[in-house]
Amino acid sequence: MLKTAKTRAMSTPAALSTILPPALSDTDQEALTDLYVRGTPPNTLRAYERDLIYITTWTHAAFGKPLAWPEREDVALRFILDHSRDLTKADPQDPALPAAEALIAQGLRKTLACPAPSTLDRRIASWRAFHRMKNLASPFEAPLLRQARAKARRAAAKPKAPKSANPITREVLEAVLATCDHSLRGIRDRAVLMLGWASGGRRRSEIAGLMRQDVDLKDYDSKGIVWINLVETKTTTTGKTPKLVLKGRAARALAFWIEMGGINAGPLFRPITQNDDPLERKLSPDGIYQIVQKRIEMAGFPKGFATPHGLRSGFLTQAALDGAPIQAAMRLSLHRSLAQAQKYYDDVEITDNPATDLLG
Repeated sequence: MLKTAKTRAMSTPAALSTILPPALSDTDQEALTDLYVRGTPPNTLRAYERDLIYITTWTHAAFGKPLAWPEREDVALRFILDHSRDLTKADPQDPALPAAEALIAQGLRKTLACPAPSTLDRRIASWRAFHRMKNLASPFEAPLLRQARAKARRAAAKPKAPKSANPITREVLEAVLATCDHSLRGIRDRAVLMLGWASGGRRRSEIAGLMRQDVDLKDYDSKGIVWINLVETKTTTTGKTPKLVLKGRAARALAFWIEMGGINAGPLFRPITQNDDPLERKLSPDGIYQIVQKRIEMAGFPKGFATPHGLRSGFLTQAALDGAPIQAAMRLSLHRSLAQAQKYYDDVEITDNPATDLLG
């Protein structure tokens, strides 16, 4: 059955119930669904839901049939082929066009251009996961399909664009912080920027998701230290994320925001009204993006100079410039891969590398 974009509103447990093995008893089915929900990160659950809607819609549009379990290899191969080429100049009789146009009409696909390889990889990964949930072999494990996917990935390979055009290094950050006045909005923005940079380069979703109870001020008066407890991050799970620390100006900026904003409970960072009053709801990740963009431009940098990811890349770049060991920087940035963190160190100009001054 074709599903519109409104189907996204369905609950995730209901979506999982359509995937899990139907032969189970009602009690076991409910228990297994609950186990998947509790054992799967929320972002992954949402991705599963979106991908299930997408795959179901595509299968119906391309073959006029519902999903099969296990799915046929020819259907899986067609999915790879249809999503590995640009359809903007395709022949009007191309069988891939009706399915792509149906997805666009449902708001599930933006254009006829070739989707990003990472998007196709994610949808295939979800489809494979759905088969595992049903205890079935996935058609994508067939040698022909594995080779086709590898060839498609190579054919679509292009240089990866940085998430931020420029890193927000200390010099850039100081210029941006200078735009924050003594209004409540300025106090909040200063705290957002300092926490986002000095705690290891936090992602905007991590900044927006912080609650007041995630900030521990027990050592602030005696040591000038603020502890940050991230519930989970992209690279860590709930309960396994180490506490982070803020010191000096960053700690003072955050403590000042908490005091002046009257943040005693609930979201840590909140929208500010035109009357300079904080609202009860939390600031969204897009709100963090807008803060960074606005302050970057106010500091005199060109539009698009940096995004919130510049706080993350800037922290690691500055750590490299200052000669901080990469392992020490990773303890704050929470990078799981040494190779990934090393890229920021490699981006430092060789003449700026502190190791070039060892002899003096």
